[in-house]
Amino acid sequence: MITFLKTCLGTLLMLAATAAAPAEELERFAYTQVHMGAPFRIVLYGPDRETAGKAAAAAFARVKRLDEILSDYKPESELNRLSRSGPAPRGVKVGNELWTVLSRAQTLSRETGGAFDVTVGPYVRLWRRARRNKKMPTERLLAEAKASVGYRHLRFDEHRRTVQLTAAKMRLDLGGIAKGYAADEALAVLKHHGITRALVDAGGDIALGAAPPDRKGWKIGVASLAGADGKPSRHLVLSNVAVATSGDAHQFVEIDGRRYSHIVDPHTGLGLTVRSSVTIIAPDCITADSLASAVSVLGPRRGMKFVEARCGIEAIVMTREGEVTKTLVSTGLRSEGWFRNVERE
Repeated sequence: MITFLKTCLGTLLMLAATAAAPAEELERFAYTQVHMGAPFRIVLYGPDRETAGKAAAAAFARVKRLDEILSDYKPESELNRLSRSGPAPRGVKVGNELWTVLSRAQTLSRETGGAFDVTVGPYVRLWRRARRNKKMPTERLLAEAKASVGYRHLRFDEHRRTVQLTAAKMRLDLGGIAKGYAADEALAVLKHHGITRALVDAGGDIALGAAPPDRKGWKIGVASLAGADGKPSRHLVLSNVAVATSGDAHQFVEIDGRRYSHIVDPHTGLGLTVRSSVTIIAPDCITADSLASAVSVLGPRRGMKFVEARCGIEAIVMTREGEVTKTLVSTGLRSEGWFRNVERE
C-alpha cells in the first residue's frame, strides 16, 4: 500500500497503487440537480434502483436545505439575515450549520492573514458588476466597500453560539466554502443510507467515499491551463478524501487590456491577475474548497508553503504567463512519484 509521507492523526491519502476494492453486487447510478447556483452530481453504487434513488433524494434534500441557510442570493437565508443584523451591540444566535461554516472560515482567515475572508461580500458585489460592465470599480466605491470588509469585524461567542458583526454595511459571502460543506453533508447522508461507494461533485468541489467495485479509486481529472478545451491533462485516483480546484480558466474578464479572475482578493477588492489553477486534496471537502480559494489568493509560493505546513493536505498549483506554465506539487505527491510517472493524456 502506498500512502503519502505527509500524514497526520491517521489521515492517509491513497493513490492508484493501492489494492482494488473487492467486487460487490452493486449497480452504478448517477443523479444531477442544480443547487447553490451549480450542478450537484451524485454517482453511487447501490444494491438496487429504489435504494439508490432514496439515498440520492435524501442527499439532495440536505443540499437544498443548506442552500436555504447559506446562500447569499436568497434574501431570507440565515446568512443574509445575519448580514443585515450589523453593526450590532451583541451577537446573533445562529444555527449549527451556519456556525460550523463561519467558524471554520474564521479560523482559516486568521491562519492566512485574511487571504480567505467571508466578509468579502461588498467587494464581490462590486466585482460582479465590473465583470458585467467590463469597467473597473471607482476608487470611491472600493474605499466604501473596504470599510465593511475584514474578518476582524466578526466576533464569535462559542458558549452562546452567537456571531456579531461590528461594521456597517457588511455582507457575508460563503462562495469559497459552502459548496464544499454541502458536498460533505450529502456524502454523509448517503453513508447514513448504507451507500459507502459514492462521489458527490458540487460544481468541481468533490467529496469521495469508498472506491467503486473492482476499482482502485475514483478517477479525478486535473485540467491543464494550456488546453483551451479544459480537458484533464493528468488524473488522480483517490478514495475517502476530497478534492477541489479553484481557477480562472473559464471565469475571467478583460478590462483595459488586462485579464482579471472572478476570484476576488480580499486585500484589494479586485479580481486576481495571475492566471492559475489550484487543486487541493484534503480529508474533507469543506477544507479542500476553502483552501483552494485561499491558496489562489496567497499565490503559488506562499500558498504551497502554507499547504506544506499542514498534515493530510496535498496540492497542485499551476500558473501560466504567456505560453509558459509552471507547476508546483506538494511533497506528498512528489514523494510518491505521482506527478513524474502518471500518464499524460
